[in-house]
Amino acid sequence: MAATKKNRALLLTDAAAAPVSAVSSAVRDVGVELAAAVADDDLLVITQAFSLGGKLPVESVSMDVIISVSITLELLQDQLLEEIGRVLKPGGKILVQTYVAPTEGSDKQKSALERKLLMAGFLEVQSLETKPFLPLDGTKSVTIEGKKASWTLGSSFSIKKVTKTIPKIQINDESDLIDEDSLLTEEDLKKPQLPTVGDCEVGSTRKACKNCTCGRAEEEERAVKLGLTAEQMNNPQSACGSCGLGDAFRCASCPYKGLPPFKLGEKVSLSGNFLAADI
Repeated sequence: MAATKKNRALLLTDAAAAPVSAVSSAVRDVGVELAAAVADDDLLVITQAFSLGGKLPVESVSMDVIISVSITLELLQDQLLEEIGRVLKPGGKILVQTYVAPTEGSDKQKSALERKLLMAGFLEVQSLETKPFLPLDGTKSVTIEGKKASWTLGSSFSIKKVTKTIPKIQINDESDLIDEDSLLTEEDLKKPQLPTVGDCEVGSTRKACKNCTCGRAEEEERAVKLGLTAEQMNNPQSACGSCGLGDAFRCASCPYKGLPPFKLGEKVSLSGNFLAADI
């Protein structure tokens, strides 16, 4: 038959001595999971613990339960709490008990102890109703319980990567599709009627249309009388470069002879009475 695994416990106190009965009672009151009696060779009792200077002569991760019984809160300093965390096994329990005068309120002491354990990294910190571990007359006890985390410093574990599933789009080839041509009306199918454009707007050389009111007919008439084409009037050019300077610079055969001066490439402007006879 396999031997039953024994729990190891450590009792710390600032008192000069601690009765064995008090130690056994303290261990039994830790909790149901540790209710079995701890053998004498698995108990370690340290009295006057303040003389250790916050260091514990115990191997790391070797204790299942650590019980601190102090007459004052001075024993439970941050350095000692750090040592308790080092000595406790993962998931191990800590039980802290201190004493106050009957006339003093215990709520302040409870809050101070709970805050100390939480700041030291202990979990599931709560107050307990237990009997005093040390027979001290004229005092009442305050007991706080805590638990060391089940994981150790530097431990690691793998996290399963969550993959997002993309919903598949179901494409039904037989789905009803709307014929775009069916959306057209008879008006949409009619061939658009383009507006009729007059002769005045067509061709590189524009001609006056019937019933012209823009003045182009008069210009064409004057150009015909002068023997010039509409192109020569609208875009006059000169081989000698002197045709636009006036009659004083034009030769005898110049087609622009008799016209006022103009700029080459620009339309020749004639006054309304240019060809009118002088009376």
